Amino acid sequence: MVNDDIQAIVDDFDLLDDWDQRYQYLVEIGEQLPAMPAAEKTDENRVKECMSLVHVAAHPDGGSPQRLHFSGDCDTAIIKGVVAILVRLLSGKTPAEIAATDVDALFDGLHLQEHLSPSRHVGVYAIVEQMRRQARGLP
Repeated sequence: MVNDDIQAIVDDFDLLDDWDQRYQYLVEIGEQLPAMPAAEKTDENRVKECMSLVHVAAHPDGGSPQRLHFSGDCDTAIIKGVVAILVRLLSGKTPAEIAATDVDALFDGLHLQEHLSPSRHVGVYAIVEQMRRQARGLP
């Protein structure tokens, strides 16, 4: 199930010819990310390892409490797009499914490591780790 989700995202990006188009698509995805409530932009939800100002928050699903939904925000367009992809990918999953998600396959498929600076690359993985920590911490 998770692998299909990753493949669907990679397939969307594969339709684009070059990095400039992929970059623009990431920006557009970020622009579609629902606004994160200001009350959730706390120090606990901040991804401190990121150069950008990034917040992510996990919430139990009211109808299916073992599943989680994420909200997120970022002050830079490209990383906000990455946050939006991660929110979409990890929302609706259980903590175990989130832990088992192969984000390396996602990032490899999107060729992010080839186009992000090393410090941004570290920050992107820090976002994933923050989301996993939050998932483990919720009942």
